[in-house]
Amino acid sequence: MILQALFEYYQRKAADPESSIAPEGFEWKELPFLIVIDDDGNFVRLEDTREGEGKKKRGKKYLVPQGEKRTVGIAANLLWDNPEYVLGANYRGRSDVALRHEAFIERYKMAFSSSFLNPGVVTAMKFLESNAEKKKAIDALSDEAWKEFLESNANTSIRIEGRSHQTIADEIASLAVEESCDEKGVCLVSGKDDLIPALNPAIKGVRDAQSSGAALVSFNLPAFRSYGKEQNENAPIGKNAVFAYTTALNGLLGDDPNHIQIGDATTIFWAQKKDSVFEKNLKPFFFAAGKKKDDPDRDAADTKANLESALSGIPPAEMATRFYILGLSPNAARISVRFWHQGTVGEFCMTMKRHFADLEIIAPAYDPCRMSLQYLLGATVRDWKSEDIPPNLAGNVMRAVLNDTLYPETFSNQCIRRIRAEREVSRARASILKACLNRKTRSSCSGKEKEMTVALDSSNTNVGYRLGRLFAVLEKIQEDASPGLNATIRDRYYGAASSSPSTVFPRLLSLTNHHLAKLENRGQKINHEKRLAVIIDGLTPSMPAHLVMDDQARFAIGYYHQRQALFTSTKDNTQGARNE
Repeated sequence: MILQALFEYYQRKAADPESSIAPEGFEWKELPFLIVIDDDGNFVRLEDTREGEGKKKRGKKYLVPQGEKRTVGIAANLLWDNPEYVLGANYRGRSDVALRHEAFIERYKMAFSSSFLNPGVVTAMKFLESNAEKKKAIDALSDEAWKEFLESNANTSIRIEGRSHQTIADEIASLAVEESCDEKGVCLVSGKDDLIPALNPAIKGVRDAQSSGAALVSFNLPAFRSYGKEQNENAPIGKNAVFAYTTALNGLLGDDPNHIQIGDATTIFWAQKKDSVFEKNLKPFFFAAGKKKDDPDRDAADTKANLESALSGIPPAEMATRFYILGLSPNAARISVRFWHQGTVGEFCMTMKRHFADLEIIAPAYDPCRMSLQYLLGATVRDWKSEDIPPNLAGNVMRAVLNDTLYPETFSNQCIRRIRAEREVSRARASILKACLNRKTRSSCSGKEKEMTVALDSSNTNVGYRLGRLFAVLEKIQEDASPGLNATIRDRYYGAASSSPSTVFPRLLSLTNHHLAKLENRGQKINHEKRLAVIIDGLTPSMPAHLVMDDQARFAIGYYHQRQALFTSTKDNTQGARNE
């Protein structure tokens, strides 16, 4: 289904006159420099095509014949390649450079054997057959100004002076005629008879995969083969379908906006039909990239507005449109599928609405936005470093969100460990714990626990939730009694209080009596005493020795809820104390 969906996506893009997707047999390739020749095939100069500034400089992309997939042998590309193939430049001291250059010329001759009356073909051939002119180009390339291209073995092509900025590939590639030695068979994607390539083009753009590209479909060991078939004959995909799916996938992984990094999974998404409202609005609120601790919602600005407009503003006719989400991860020389989801736009809308409803939790006035998935995952690791997110976590959370199933246990466990390490219950972490607990509660038939609410729930009698509230009130009393403290009881006792309450709370309650005695504001003291009485009244006579992980999560939510309630307006605080 993955290859078929990508095949259909290519057909959709190819039928769109506004699309820049490569036609069959071609690809867009970055060529940082060009070899400029005149109409007589003489070398003129080297041309730097890069644009941008500093390290952001990128070579211009040109439409060139699709490149060969190289393993350990010599395989020349048609009309473009690195300087070793195009010029025979042996700047790395290789023993086979002459063979590489010869292969490049032979490929050129075979492709244009019937087109040698074409002026462009003749001009390029003159240059390639002139050792003197090629030496001029190699000497120019050896200059210090071009050292970077030599060291990176950058790709290049030939341009004829005075022909705009087209390369030879632009001008004469359509004249090439090549014979294929591939076997024929029935394509698994299209169901039609077609040539079956032994190797599929490499897929590029998956983070941490090989820079030269990796294979999505490949067979290279006897254990993976069937009935004596070699390489990709084991999964026969026709030449047309191979080109379509690899071109579509490389396009989505390249400059296309429909991709983002989620943990170790490079994620792409697309709709079956053009001009999908859902496709255009998905990235900003769900796959928004990045976060910084000093600017936590930079990536999710206007997320709530985007979500509501995207999910409520989708035309009814689009709800039945098929939609696809694919997550890819590196696996040596191959690419592994981390997750694959397909369904209608309407189905995705429903599961996403439930996901955001489960995450909903009270927040300060300065922090009103919903959070992207990338930000939520980052909240479970130190300093939000995406490289530290456990490899399977992103994929498992994605599956839970899009299938409306339980979130993985590691999601909440990672979050609890991070809270204990940093002694900080942020909105993102409280949201994660609330969502995980509520889905687990709904799936349980016991009915022993109630769902976590968006804001403070005074009727919740769970011991973990009550102790979290109690800890928040004790901390606030300490802060009011000694303003300007560098560290509170949270910094010293949060870990022990949330996991082994009986070892900590007797001491904390004893210290609180001293803090209450220091309060000069009598009304403030009375309000604190009322809150303590109400919370303690709902606890069992004996303090529990240990809290299980779910109750530790409730402890964190209770602490967060109570802190938010304590920092509302004085009027609201007073009213809250009376109601309790």
